[in-house]
Amino acid sequence: MTAKLPKIGILGLQGAFQKHLEMFKRIGADAEIVVYPEQLRHIDGLVIPGGESTTMTKVIDDMRLRVELDTFRGPMFGTCAGAIMLSNDPRDARIRPLNRMQVTLDRNGFGRQVDSFIQDVELGIDPTPFRGIFIRAPRIVGIFNGIEILGKIEDEVVFVRNSNNLLTTFHPELSDDARIHEYFINRFF
Repeated sequence: MTAKLPKIGILGLQGAFQKHLEMFKRIGADAEIVVYPEQLRHIDGLVIPGGESTTMTKVIDDMRLRVELDTFRGPMFGTCAGAIMLSNDPRDARIRPLNRMQVTLDRNGFGRQVDSFIQDVELGIDPTPFRGIFIRAPRIVGIFNGIEILGKIEDEVVFVRNSNNLLTTFHPELSDDARIHEYFINRFF
């Protein structure tokens, strides 16, 4: 008997949600773009892609997604602005985070758009580094209760996990390397 694949939703409000969808499809996962509150009731896990976190806050509220997101209990995976949304402290009063992880982040902590960069991330889940793409990336400045560090660039933490959430300050969906998306599926389902 074959186990049922988990249904992964990718919040399709802004950012590279299509790239996340393509990555999950490439690894054989059942995935779909989510834009309506009722869709959140029919998925097992959720990805919140990058974008702009203040705009994301506004759109989440305007689209009436807040209650469903606040009560969603499945695993979540946030990249860049999605990581800010998963945090409990984005250090910006304009952002209403989902409080899924005890992490403090600084928006654009690595600099503005012109300061974007690509750098190898040393992984705690695989001996081969991951080529991280950092675009106006947030910086993790505080880690608290139950957070496990999964990736760093030099002394900077850029990839963490708690009981059922992943957070990367970079964009794994923009690479050809599926290991982090595979990890999300294999770890939580």
